[in-house]
Amino acid sequence: MLKTFILLGGLTALFMVVGYALGGEAGATMALVMAGGMNLFAWWGSDRMVLRMHNAQPVTEAEAPQLYRMTADLAARAGMPMPALYIIHEEQPNAFATGRSPERGAVAVNTGLLDLMTQEEVAGVVAHELAHIKNRDTLIMAVTATLAGAISFLAQFGMLLGRGRENRPNPIAMILMVILAPLAAMLVQMAISRAREFEADAEGARICGDPSWLANGLARLERGKIGHVNQTAEANPASAHMFIINPLSGLRMDRLFATHPPTEERIARLMAMGGMPPQARPAAPRGTSPWSAPAQRNPWA
Repeated sequence: MLKTFILLGGLTALFMVVGYALGGEAGATMALVMAGGMNLFAWWGSDRMVLRMHNAQPVTEAEAPQLYRMTADLAARAGMPMPALYIIHEEQPNAFATGRSPERGAVAVNTGLLDLMTQEEVAGVVAHELAHIKNRDTLIMAVTATLAGAISFLAQFGMLLGRGRENRPNPIAMILMVILAPLAAMLVQMAISRAREFEADAEGARICGDPSWLANGLARLERGKIGHVNQTAEANPASAHMFIINPLSGLRMDRLFATHPPTEERIARLMAMGGMPPQARPAAPRGTSPWSAPAQRNPWA
């Protein structure tokens, strides 16, 4: 958490440097005010915005009894309130969490994931998302994405404004700032995202009680992603860091700026937690999705 807040401080400082380069002390002050306003928006509205963006539909216990009860049981084991539960009608298997605090958390899984994965794998994925909510990663990542996007916007906007000023900065320096400031912001965002993913994997394994559940789930998600393009995520790549695995297909060289660590490394770390080498425990055979069926014996109790 200390490293995360240092990186967030670095992003805020970079935002003020860009503001100062564009408008001196007044520009730095304006950038600070803008950062505060954007972070307030991220605090209050980012969760609802991303759920609407991906057309996530709320579900009740009556509509998805086993998924709902499993999530409630895992939340109790994590010592946190039951989050709001959403389902996204999307073939690419994936999931994400949002919400600024455990009391306002939400977990969204898509139909591709529910159709593809075993009960234990779904439990591992949901536990990972609960870990993000418990650690308040959802708030941190919303603020990080907001700041990174604002730095890119401010640098580009400043380049346009600078053209008509008599005392504008050196044009070469302006061009370098326009290129390097957003790049630095993206690198900081990547560093924060990757660190929080590793921590959520470890905490999720502790919540569900078996690291191999999440490890097998990650492997199945990575395989299931092949051949399925998430059009909503492609149109809104700023939300990609929220998903458990990168939903982007790499059509726009996304891999160069991936916000997720390599899935193979995540699996290896999880298996090391359980004292097993990667792929030592095979995944359970895939069956039909039980989540919309009448409730069965809860295997997570």
